[in-house]
Amino acid sequence: MRFARASKIALGAAVAAAVVAACSVPGDDAAGSNKTVTDGPVKIGFSQATQQSPFYVALTDAAEAEAQAQGNEFFHADANGDVTKQNNDVQDLITRGVNVLVINPVDPKGVTPSLAAAQAAGVKVITVDRPVDKGAASFVGRDNKAMGELVGKAAADALGPTGGKIIQIQGDAGGAVARDRREGFLAGVSAQPGITVVDGPYCDYTRSKAVTAMQDLLQANPDLKAVYAQNDDMALGALQVLTENHRADVKVFGVDGLMEAVRAIASGDQYIATALNDPNAEGRLAIQTAVKVARGESVPEFVDAGTNLVNKSNAQSLQGESTFAAGE
Repeated sequence: MRFARASKIALGAAVAAAVVAACSVPGDDAAGSNKTVTDGPVKIGFSQATQQSPFYVALTDAAEAEAQAQGNEFFHADANGDVTKQNNDVQDLITRGVNVLVINPVDPKGVTPSLAAAQAAGVKVITVDRPVDKGAASFVGRDNKAMGELVGKAAADALGPTGGKIIQIQGDAGGAVARDRREGFLAGVSAQPGITVVDGPYCDYTRSKAVTAMQDLLQANPDLKAVYAQNDDMALGALQVLTENHRADVKVFGVDGLMEAVRAIASGDQYIATALNDPNAEGRLAIQTAVKVARGESVPEFVDAGTNLVNKSNAQSLQGESTFAAGE
């Protein structure tokens, strides 16, 4: 297990989970109340679900940079997709005396022991990217249904009244993000009754798994008209297979605003659209919210990091050197 802090010194573990509701609440009434920091730096513990995704790597880096910029202490650990490890990490962070926890839960239900431990220790909790049912002062993230629906509407427009078959490459089985992006996309394409969406396998948001899956999907579905992947990394894997098989007729849609996808949208006619999901903005907002909570300030129970559709009309203007595109 590895901890990192703003000073780059190795330490030893990380965080647990958080909640969502609908109104503003005092920062000290949802996840402990005796660690309020009235002056001086805040000790922030950050438990990341995994570092196997470019999105989560960028989110962690942005969170650490924001903590450094504010002069606060930052400790983080990578749960590596293991909820048991995440619960152990959170307990270790609490032992280190953090004032507030920022958690991206591997499993929103599985981190309940961490939330209980934080509450008992008087340590405030927020979640980032993935919410929990209860136990956190705030959730910082995006409306993944809205993101999926934006892309679904773009797919409906691109295929038109004739419709056709769309293969959906999914994220993680049982994950709230995957569920919401699926439901949003289905709502978006519903305006075109000629469209049929076929669920493909779960590829855990990784390109290599999507490449393998797409090879089989293309062979089994030669009549497909489009591919929708629940993140751009998987969509780019699908695009790779389509290119290798000379299937320029199949349109591609993703989510997240990965810069590689934005460039593909700007320069070609096959990758049609994605939805912005800037991890840098989300990481900064998570730390800003955590600091407010640690100081006993009121914060919204949902802090929306925002999104927008990326298509041919704006992709050129969104290009840059960052890993993910930022909002206009």
